Amino acid sequence: MEDDNEVYDDMNLYITPESFIVEPNGTGEVLIIGRHDKVTRVQPTGGQLANLRPTRRICGVLGTIHLLSCDYLLVATHRLFVGVLNGAIVWRLAGYDIIPYIPNAIQRKENETYLQMLRKTLDTKYFYFSYRYDLTHTMQRRRELLGQPQRLGLLQRADPRFVWNGHVLQQFHCDKMEKFQLPLIHGFVSVNQVQINGQTFFWSIVTRRSVQRAGTRLFCRGIDDEGHVANFVETEQIVEFNGQHTSFVQTRGSMPFHWHQLPNLRYKPRPRLIPGKDHLAACATHFRDQVQLYGAQVAVNLVDQKGAEGELEATFQRLVRELANPNVKYEAFDFHHECRKMRWDRLNILIDRLAHDTERFAFYHSFDDGRLVSTQTGVFRTNCIDCLDRTNVVQSMLARRSLTSVLQKLGVLHVGQPVEQASRSFEDLFKGVWADNADLISLQYSGTGALKTDFTRTGKRTKAGALQDGKNSMIRYYLNNFADGQRQDGIDLFLGHYLINDNEGGALPSPLEWRRGWRFFAFPSVLLMAVAMFMITLTYPAEFNTENLLFMLFWGAMVAVSATGILHYGVEFVQWPRLLPPVAFRGA
Repeated sequence: MEDDNEVYDDMNLYITPESFIVEPNGTGEVLIIGRHDKVTRVQPTGGQLANLRPTRRICGVLGTIHLLSCDYLLVATHRLFVGVLNGAIVWRLAGYDIIPYIPNAIQRKENETYLQMLRKTLDTKYFYFSYRYDLTHTMQRRRELLGQPQRLGLLQRADPRFVWNGHVLQQFHCDKMEKFQLPLIHGFVSVNQVQINGQTFFWSIVTRRSVQRAGTRLFCRGIDDEGHVANFVETEQIVEFNGQHTSFVQTRGSMPFHWHQLPNLRYKPRPRLIPGKDHLAACATHFRDQVQLYGAQVAVNLVDQKGAEGELEATFQRLVRELANPNVKYEAFDFHHECRKMRWDRLNILIDRLAHDTERFAFYHSFDDGRLVSTQTGVFRTNCIDCLDRTNVVQSMLARRSLTSVLQKLGVLHVGQPVEQASRSFEDLFKGVWADNADLISLQYSGTGALKTDFTRTGKRTKAGALQDGKNSMIRYYLNNFADGQRQDGIDLFLGHYLINDNEGGALPSPLEWRRGWRFFAFPSVLLMAVAMFMITLTYPAEFNTENLLFMLFWGAMVAVSATGILHYGVEFVQWPRLLPPVAFRGA
């Protein structure tokens, strides 16, 4: 447990015509950011604040970003208490401000669009941080990093895969700034005090989304040439009891080869392999990195084994076989086929098949005084097509089995006593937290809460849950086709994947200027007119005759033709990312 915060948590922000001045309360230094020269420096407190009143109090400096008209300072203004993890408070970001360096700069309309993209990303629930605890690392990785120089700050020691404001923080070029840089993770954190068999302990879930190949559901699939997969998420289950700490880590991520599933207005676009790519090399790179980071891998693939998903499953299985890596094991389970007709109890077949690996991998276990009992030697890498709904169900079941072993080892549970039978209140809490985890990760990737969470929350599938899944599926359809383009742009802008050029809209074309083809206007106009005329023809006459029937047939045919045209040219009606449009669409 650390004695002092590694990052300042309570500061006054002064805004003058020449500079931003950040004054941590109770310290002898200030951070000065030049609004014109953009020079950043940390100085001892002197006369900088004479005759100045604070503009506002802030609880964190999040970074700075360059847009069209000028640079902008990002600060955290509000926070919500989440819990205490390993003796340090964990907070959730509840408010922020984006402040222009030059307030009277000429505001171009494109700049407001970029600001909307930034806000959309920062408004996506939820970002978390701690001033003392490195949320980007698992407990096991934190121990392995103990040998690093202590002069490194929280940001410098953090795992860059999970620091979502890493790009905007790195725009500051200044010595001695470590205590002003507040790293954020994106995902889910839940800290809970629990009592079982008269023993009290803390049970926590920390889920971290990777910034590598980050994006939205249909615009970000598969793998890139560096071996980074879409929707890669690390979930750590932590138990703290009587000076002991345990950790069990699982990962999820898109199938590690080159494939896409671009939106085209169809409810479920067909996923396809990307031709001309070296799938085996990318897969090998991915698993090499994963083995180095986590140890042995069990790739649990939950996709359908027939149809379009079946082609992807066969490819994944073939690639793992060709890798011939003794540290990578492939385990396929057709979730929808095995659990058809609400037979969700059949998931235990998979969990039993993985029981040996659960025991083999074990879990991280240490004491406050530094004694190490055991380490986790491998992880389950679970995926379905989205790595959301089916994946979370299986991960929660694997976590429950590991938790039983952990609590028995700690003496909280009796030998042979499963955790689900030890406490009804904790079982309800366990299900609720894992369902909340599913909802947040799904919201961040697909735009809606997860499907199948009724099973996670109650242990069984319900009709009400099926109806809620239908509602979420329809919302996903709308968002993925008509709203996710700008959401993807916001992620690419915030993470620094796209850098704004000041000549955009002048010497260079603006990526925000998107010219639609004639079909985008013609087909919907014809469809609306045809529907209106069909309804008028259907309802207006007092009696039907041959002429009215011909009118109805004509306008009905126009409805069918225009609707068919829209579906045929569906890609032209989708809202595409403008900053980094998918390669497959650039030539469309």
